[in-house]
Amino acid sequence: MKKHVLFLLAILTLAGCGPNNATNPQPPENQTQTQRVQQTAPQPQRPQNATATADRLAKLATSVPRVDGATAVVLGKTAIVGINVDDRLDRARVGTIKYSVAEALRKDPQGATALVTADPGIVQRLREMNEDIGRGRPIAGLAEELADIAGRLVPQAPTRVPERNQSPAQNQ
Repeated sequence: MKKHVLFLLAILTLAGCGPNNATNPQPPENQTQTQRVQQTAPQPQRPQNATATADRLAKLATSVPRVDGATAVVLGKTAIVGINVDDRLDRARVGTIKYSVAEALRKDPQGATALVTADPGIVQRLREMNEDIGRGRPIAGLAEELADIAGRLVPQAPTRVPERNQSPAQNQ
C-alpha cells in the first residue's frame, strides 16, 4: 500500500513539472507583452454660465437650516453669496450659520471659492446686482453698486462741508 501511494505521488509530481500545453503560451521573460486599454480619464466638464452657477449656489445656501433666503453673484471663478437670516439672532449664531453655508458650498466644485456674507447692506447690494444682471446690464449694475459702496466708505472732508448759511449752489 505504501508503495502505491509513493508511486502515485511521484507520478503527480512529475506530471506537474511537464510542459504547458496552453493555447496562449506566456512570452519568455526577456520579452514584454503590450496591452491596449481604452482611455478612462474623465473629460473636463463644460463650464456653466455665471447665472446658472449663481442660482445653484443660492439654492445650495438656502438649503442650510436657519437661512431664510440667499442671493449670489459670480465674478469669474469667485462667487459672493449673501444670506438672509433672522435679525434677532446673535452674532455668534450668525457666524455658525455662515460657516455651515461655507461648508455646503465647499462641497460644490464651483462653490469652493465663494465668499459668504450675512451683512444686510451687502446682501441688498448683491440682490440689486443680480437684478441688473437679469436686465442685461451687468457692467453698469456692478459699476453703480461699487460707486455706492465707495460713497459710503469715503470720509467726509471738513473743507467740503457747506456752511450753514450758504446754500449748496453758493458753495460751488
